[in-house]
Amino acid sequence: MKSIAAALLGLIAFSASAEERVLNLYSARHYQTDEALYANFTRQTGIAINRIEAKEDELLERIRNEGAASPADIFITVDAARLAKADELGLFAPVKSRLLEQRIPAHLRSADWFAFSTRARVIIYNKDAVKAADVQSYQDLAKPALKGQVCTRSGAHPYNLSLMASIIAHQGEAKAEEWARGVVANFARQPKGGDTDQIKAVAAGECGAAISNSYYLVRLLRSEKPEDKKAMEKVGIVWPDQKGHGAHINVSGGGMLKTAPHKEAAVKFLEYLASDEAQTYFANGNNEWPAVPTVKVANPALESLGQFKADTLPIATLAKNAALAQKIYDRAGWK
Repeated sequence: MKSIAAALLGLIAFSASAEERVLNLYSARHYQTDEALYANFTRQTGIAINRIEAKEDELLERIRNEGAASPADIFITVDAARLAKADELGLFAPVKSRLLEQRIPAHLRSADWFAFSTRARVIIYNKDAVKAADVQSYQDLAKPALKGQVCTRSGAHPYNLSLMASIIAHQGEAKAEEWARGVVANFARQPKGGDTDQIKAVAAGECGAAISNSYYLVRLLRSEKPEDKKAMEKVGIVWPDQKGHGAHINVSGGGMLKTAPHKEAAVKFLEYLASDEAQTYFANGNNEWPAVPTVKVANPALESLGQFKADTLPIATLAKNAALAQKIYDRAGWK
């Protein structure tokens, strides 16, 4: 009997150990370059990654429906507003990791999730229609001088929600709404498309200025397509608010779920994402800046954008203002 009991205990221990060799990842990042990121984690740790990719809302709904039986260990996505939504639903579990606290700056993490890469919200302008001096800040986009000149994507998109959230934090609700109404009054057309569409619209002269996430710009700068090269010759890039709070920064990040069945593997994965090797994948593979400030970038196109002053407003603050940001956009008519 003792030998049978010992065998059973050994089997249970083996099963528990085997479970830790798997990580179930729910990801709303849809970048092919992340394949190398995941493959390298498995090579280093022996932990296989089972990955499900879908849109943020679909994944969050799936996790909610799965409840306590959810197999998901980690949820990662882009944008602070989306991370906040998961947090508000009570899906994340606090992670205690000295490594993560040392590597990820305080303003790029919360108690429940961490940013692993950053991207800036920059101003794009048509060199033939607008002067760089006229679009030195986000506030400039609301000035009457740009009447009929501004292109933008939907106000409901998380990128714009996070930008508005930062304006609320710095200037208050009333000033934020005044700005939104000013930008709406300057629309060259109704909001549509993604950031790449805004850049191309500026290049084509459909509008004089727009806002874009930096990595879309770098993607076009690295493109070998003649039409992309021609478009980038027509546009100029401004780092906004360099005399003020600095350019708005958004993030890609994630956290461990409360119901994670493989918690040890989940923490290892989060710590791996903060490693020098993983951080360089974000920078060189998807044209994002590393969240870890000591990591060097080897991406000529990204580096060509130059140095800039970044807003250090805590990302968690952006997340808290996301709902109010949407209300302001709605009131201003920014559809």
